[in-house]
Amino acid sequence: MRKIIAFDCDSTLSSIEGVDELARIAGDSIFKEVEDLTNLAMDGVVPVEDVFARRLNLIRPTRAQCEEVGRMYLQTIEPTAKETIAKLKELGWESIIISGGFAPCIAPLAQELGISRVEAVPLQFDEAGEYLGFDKDYPTTRSGGKPEIVRSIRASLGPNMFIMVGDGVSDLETTPEVDIFIGFLKYVQRNTVSQNCMKSAVSMTEIYGIIRDHVNF
Repeated sequence: MRKIIAFDCDSTLSSIEGVDELARIAGDSIFKEVEDLTNLAMDGVVPVEDVFARRLNLIRPTRAQCEEVGRMYLQTIEPTAKETIAKLKELGWESIIISGGFAPCIAPLAQELGISRVEAVPLQFDEAGEYLGFDKDYPTTRSGGKPEIVRSIRASLGPNMFIMVGDGVSDLETTPEVDIFIGFLKYVQRNTVSQNCMKSAVSMTEIYGIIRDHVNF
């Protein structure tokens, strides 16, 4: 029996929002503008696609800056994440990351957590490491992208059980496609998510408990 649990990255596996940290590196005025755009999208006020390119065009992150944010993710891992993911693995659960964040930033965190599959937005750099662009066709650059990825995984891997964990509206959108959506409310409490999630948790340890208590095999 194949069982998959997918985690959002920002404000879930880590306490930070990677795009905001890249914006902070770029300067105070850019940070404030990007933070406001991120919150509008994650609260469901505007579609993700309305802000995605705008944020990156403001920040224009370099490869070195992405590596710096990757180190920040490692410094801000949710304290019970590594242990919980290891316990879930013992129960036969395959953990993956589905994120609207950036693949080169998230890679070190995934490696630390023992997660081999990361669905996150690829960035493009020139030989000097300067920003060239992003994959505009990648699903998580738009609304409905995470459900699209879940459907693709279910079609190709055929898991018997699929759980999604996250803090934002883009995560909540996966509800029709998964068996359980768990709203992660430790770092950010978004009303739309807290009021509509199937289950909620404020630590990864609680997620392990939800699975242990509510999933029967």
